[in-house]
Order: sequence, then structure tokens, then C-alpha cells
Amino acid sequence: MAEKHASTIEQIKDVIYKSCLYQDDLEWNSWLDMCSDDYHYAIRAFSPEIRADMEYMGGGLEYMKSLTQMLPKHNTDNSPLKRHCTVYKVEVADDGKSASATSSFVVYQTMLDGINSHVDAGESRLFLVGRYNDKFEISNEGVKFSDREVRLDTRRLDKGSHWPI
Repeated sequence: MAEKHASTIEQIKDVIYKSCLYQDDLEWNSWLDMCSDDYHYAIRAFSPEIRADMEYMGGGLEYMKSLTQMLPKHNTDNSPLKRHCTVYKVEVADDGKSASATSSFVVYQTMLDGINSHVDAGESRLFLVGRYNDKFEISNEGVKFSDREVRLDTRRLDKGSHWPI
């Protein structure tokens, strides 16, 4: 079965990796162009203290477009974020019209200034750790994200955490 969908699996991996590059480079429109009209995005983490999921951010395509258009207007730490992602698993439906993927990621932040006493300007630090749980629509036009759950291991978010991960 995997051989039957080998080229689709490679296309899906390519979409995931390109999404990381677009987000790293703040190319929000290019990232969102990779999403279906019914796309849904959420950032979640499990809290053992309350024994429940916490949702940091979530919404559909129009919400994400609005959010990313507002990002330049936010008073924020503009230290760049860089995503390092490894795709672990891609499963294509038998009919070839949908798929899911699980990827692991880490996000590093390189500090632009040394405003924190424990972080120097130019220093890179680990910002987030987690997984992407993605779903895709597959058509003649290609592969598009239909859902992304960013499942964080990290639960203490710092400045810049209002950005899509």
C-alpha cells in the first residue's frame, strides 16, 4: 500500500517542510495558501496539574489570516524563530483523497537583544518542543492542510507565543 502512495507521501513531507520554512521566514500568506478552505489550526498541551488539555490558540482559515495580518502591529519580541521538523509517519487513505501525518519539532529562538538578565543578544535557545498532528486533503491540484494540531510538550510560553508555531 505504501508503494502505491509513495509519490503522495513525498508530496506531503514536502508540504510539511515548506510550511516550516514559510513560517520561519514570516511568509504567512504562502503558508496559508497551503491550507484548504476548511482548514483548522490549534495549539494545545496537556496539563497534568488540571488533568486536561489547554488550548493556547485555535481557529479556522479566516481567523488565521486575520491573526497573521495583525502580527506586524503587535508589540512583540521579534527575535527569529527557526523550526526543525522531522516527519515520523504519513498515512494516506485507501482512496488517496486524504492523509494524516505525525511530525516532531523543536523551535529555536535567537535573541535580538539581551533584555533578560539570563539571555545575551545573539544567543540561541530552545523555545518549544512538540509534535504536529496534521491532516490533508489530496486532489488533482495537490496536497493541502485541512487540520493542524500543534501538540506542545512545552507549557510555559514566553514572549512571541502569539505567533503560529
